[in-house]
Amino acid sequence: MVIDFHAHIYPEKIAEKATNSISTFYNIKMAYNGSVEKLIESGNKIGVEKYLVHSTATKPEQVTHINDFIISECEKHDCFIGFGTLHQDFAENFSEIDRIINRGIKGIKLHPDFQRFEFDSPKMDAVYDYLSQKSMPILVHAGDCRYDFSGPKRIANVIDKFPKLKIVAAHFGGYTQWQDAMEFLVGKHVWFDTSSTLWKLDYTTAEKMINKHGAEKFFFGTDYPMWDHCDELKRFMKLKISDLQREMILYKNAVEFLEIK
Repeated sequence: MVIDFHAHIYPEKIAEKATNSISTFYNIKMAYNGSVEKLIESGNKIGVEKYLVHSTATKPEQVTHINDFIISECEKHDCFIGFGTLHQDFAENFSEIDRIINRGIKGIKLHPDFQRFEFDSPKMDAVYDYLSQKSMPILVHAGDCRYDFSGPKRIANVIDKFPKLKIVAAHFGGYTQWQDAMEFLVGKHVWFDTSSTLWKLDYTTAEKMINKHGAEKFFFGTDYPMWDHCDELKRFMKLKISDLQREMILYKNAVEFLEIK
C-alpha cells in the first residue's frame, strides 16, 4: 500500500499555466501538467490508494475558489483527502476554516515562499491558535536557501509557540536547507514528508535524519506534478532503512495521522 502525502492539483483550464509557473520558480521541468487525471494515472503505476491533495492561494481572493475546487475533487474521488488553503491577508480565515471543516477538509497547506509571508510572522498567530484548537494540521512548504520565508528556524519558532499544533514540514523539513532542518527541527514535535528531496539530498544524510527523528514522523510524498510516482518510489526504495520503517513511511503513519478508515 502507498499513500501520497503531497500532491498538488489544479483545474484543467489552468493546470498547464500553474505548472509552468512552478517550473520557472524552481527551474525544474515538471513531470506532469497538474491535472487530476494525470495524478491518478501516475499514482496507479505504483499502487497509490490515497492522495493528500491541495493547492495554494497566492492572493486572498483565491482562497474560497481553491477550497471549493479541492472539496469538489474530494467528493468525486474517494482516493482523495483534501487540505485547504488560507492566505495571510484573507479577512475571513476563521470562518473559512469552519466552512471547510464542515465540508470534509482535513488540514491546511501553506506555501510561505509563494504567498510571500514569514511562517512565524505574528500576524498568523491567531490563525495558528485557531487551527490548533480545531485539531487542524498544517502541511507547510519548508525551506529554500534563496529566501527567508519558510526556513526550518521559522518553523521551529511556531512549534515552540504552539506546542499542540500539528505541523508537517515538507521536503525533509527544509528544501535545500537540510542542515538547518537537522539543527532546528529534528527531535521536535513535527512531521516531515519525503517529497522533492531524494533527487538532491545525499542518502547518508537522509537516512541519518530518518533514524534520528524517527521513521514514525515521516510520510511518503511525491510533490506531483513535479515528479513521477515511479521515479519517486525508486528513489525512496534506495534508502537503507528497515522494512518496517518503509511501511511506516509509505502508508502506516499517514493512516494514523489522517485517521484513514
